[in-house]
Amino acid sequence: SHDLVLLDSAITRILHLDEGELIEYKGTYTHYRAARKADEARRVKIVGRQQAEIKRLSTLADSMRHQTQKRARIAKTLDSRVEKLKSRALAPQSSKERSLRLRFPEPPRAGKTVLTVKGLTKSYGGPPVFRAVSFQVGNGERLLVMGLNGAGKTSLLRILTGESEPDAGFTHLGHGVSTGYYAQEHEGIHAGRDVLEHMKSQSPATEQQLRALLGMFGLIGEFAWQDAGTLSGGEKTKLALAQLVAGRHNFLMLDEPTNNLDPPSLQSVAQALSAWPGAMIIVSHDAEFVRRLQPDRVLLMPEGKLDYWSDDLLELVSLA
Repeated sequence: SHDLVLLDSAITRILHLDEGELIEYKGTYTHYRAARKADEARRVKIVGRQQAEIKRLSTLADSMRHQTQKRARIAKTLDSRVEKLKSRALAPQSSKERSLRLRFPEPPRAGKTVLTVKGLTKSYGGPPVFRAVSFQVGNGERLLVMGLNGAGKTSLLRILTGESEPDAGFTHLGHGVSTGYYAQEHEGIHAGRDVLEHMKSQSPATEQQLRALLGMFGLIGEFAWQDAGTLSGGEKTKLALAQLVAGRHNFLMLDEPTNNLDPPSLQSVAQALSAWPGAMIIVSHDAEFVRRLQPDRVLLMPEGKLDYWSDDLLELVSLA
């Protein structure tokens, strides 16, 4: 699971697989993270001491090697000690979690109002999923869309991005608005096309620049030429987010963007988005992610009721 709340409330023991070695940690996920960090710091100190001793003995052996016969024998003994130390020494680097260092580019300028929505209604052959939904999104504003499953959150975003047509009503983008859409089911990622092709479809940047951007999301090396259809859920999420960065948008519509992300990657994405000054419409069940983003307003679906955001609503986020 990638659910931090679940991991902290349900887990009492964690097995960490590191370079073929299984390490056991007692306690919650938070306890594990603290213990793991302490272990890594301790490992760095031990490795430093080991490497310093190996260097000291090697230097001493080299200084004696071509002197008297007695000193040459001592040098040989020191060489044996160095080899024994090397065989027992810890590796200079353990397989640490790759932390993502993400930054969304400064958004292009846009008008005061980036989106106007009037009277949107949508049904699928039966009663409307939602009716007469109207609202505006200002430049730099963050709007959270909340509602139970089936309340029409994804349907609304698909209409706003032009992926679907409403039964009634209309939408209008403001002056200079460039929209980026993160689809929950990764509909924009297609099997049969490699990762780099997906990036090129979003940006005229050079191949080197696009590969550097992929690397920022941990998609390094041969990932660039891998069929996007073979990526894991987490890798598809990272590719979709990398496409948003490549597109240099000023208005993002994000439908559950943290699904499939491991906890460190989720925190990196939340930090990058929270620092980004562009406008956003967000659908998310992740209370910590929403808390980090600090929405300005909330749109309650299917009623289409607008209200100002309050942290008192956080406990409802995971339910809605």
